[in-house]
Amino acid sequence: MTSRFEPVNGTVRPLRLAGESWSGDSSHTFEVMSPFDGSQVGIVPSCSPGDVDRAVQSAREGLRRGLVQHERVAVLERAARALEDHREEFARIIARESAKPIRTARVEVERAVSTLGFSAAEARRLTGETIPLEAAPSGIGKIGFTMRVPIGVVGAIAPFNFPLNLVVHKVGPAIAAGCPVVLKPASQTPFSSIALSELLIDDCGLPADFLHVVTGSGGTVGNAIVDHPDVALVTFTGSPDVGWGIRARAPRKRVGLELGNNAPVIIEPSGDWRTAATKIRLAGFSHAGQSCISTQRIFVHTSIADEFIDTLVEQVNSLAVGDPMDEATEVSSLISAAETDRVVAWIDEARSAGARVVCGGVVGDQGVLAPTVLVDVDPSMKVCSQELFGPVVAVARYDDVDEALRLANDSAFGLQAAIFTADLSTALTAVRTLDFGGVLVNEVPTWRADHQPYGGVRDSGNTREGPAYTIREMTELKMVVIGD
Repeated sequence: MTSRFEPVNGTVRPLRLAGESWSGDSSHTFEVMSPFDGSQVGIVPSCSPGDVDRAVQSAREGLRRGLVQHERVAVLERAARALEDHREEFARIIARESAKPIRTARVEVERAVSTLGFSAAEARRLTGETIPLEAAPSGIGKIGFTMRVPIGVVGAIAPFNFPLNLVVHKVGPAIAAGCPVVLKPASQTPFSSIALSELLIDDCGLPADFLHVVTGSGGTVGNAIVDHPDVALVTFTGSPDVGWGIRARAPRKRVGLELGNNAPVIIEPSGDWRTAATKIRLAGFSHAGQSCISTQRIFVHTSIADEFIDTLVEQVNSLAVGDPMDEATEVSSLISAAETDRVVAWIDEARSAGARVVCGGVVGDQGVLAPTVLVDVDPSMKVCSQELFGPVVAVARYDDVDEALRLANDSAFGLQAAIFTADLSTALTAVRTLDFGGVLVNEVPTWRADHQPYGGVRDSGNTREGPAYTIREMTELKMVVIGD
């Protein structure tokens, strides 16, 4: 039975706009379709810049009234418990709108519960510091301390690939910091955000003017958020072109960007390459490879390459492919037919340039691209040089670890990278040499804890996620001096 949080086919899902339930003009709505079978998931309003302005002005009212620290903690703690109670409903929403396999969607919900918990913990300990003013002669008799105050209204623009947890990574820290949010979810996956807002407001006591979901296109709704003079901070997760465009468009705002990657992993002869192959089975293909840290480039030492490739192919061929609502499914559709066509074109380009497809590479009867392993790739191929965002890994051989480190660094991106090795000296060399926001040893680059400082360099972005780090971005330091 469909719960109150889940979308209903053929029905417009109302938004909370300026504290009121709002379904928009019937001529200004859009359908959300299942990426797997093309069926309608539901209908949402198509918001205008005027709707965004209403949301921002309501958020400003919330900011002026404020939400005291203990109330923020209580809301977030209740939210973590409530989301846990409704985890199956939220998992079904994620699976339906994004084609993320239901078993993987459940993991995302559990991660979102954890992210809310970490946000609550950070809200409880948010503080400034004392400043020893008497360390200078002019400060004698004075007391100094700082306070962390909300930066203002936060404009959050979220991606489709983690439609709940990456939204919580923006909304949770904003609530902890005392910042109202105007949230634009991805057009393909709006229902997770709408359901989250209803949970927070109806079940957890968040004031209605502290969270507004506005649905619509990036060109209309996203730009209206970025351009609005009363939005103090924009947080964006998505493609580098769009992200850096936002940064250029809003030079006087604080802009946090979490962008792309083409995550490399180096596998040394001393490393546990069998474990690496087993981990890559999911790390390269979970949610059809649609993750910024999905394992993409694999550099394996020549001496173990053949055995590693055979093991990897065996692992990848064991993946269950199909309907995201099927409990057995591990890999389902890409977010759209156009994305499937793009990834297939990149595979074909690599094959034409000399790479070999050793498994997958074809679209099956259900329209799902089979998990694909390419070998003997070249760094110039798109499957190596760009962010693939599909169920494909590209394997290259190397003879010397310095060569592998150079190849891994040969990228416009720098989010996370990894190496498998049993040699401590090699591990430390990799940690020092790999120019990435995160370096993992004896783990895939796809691994992430939701409270770590997560983010990259170069075209991978300019910020760090994780509630403790995001809250710093969403607050300002206010200096207080008390004289005699």
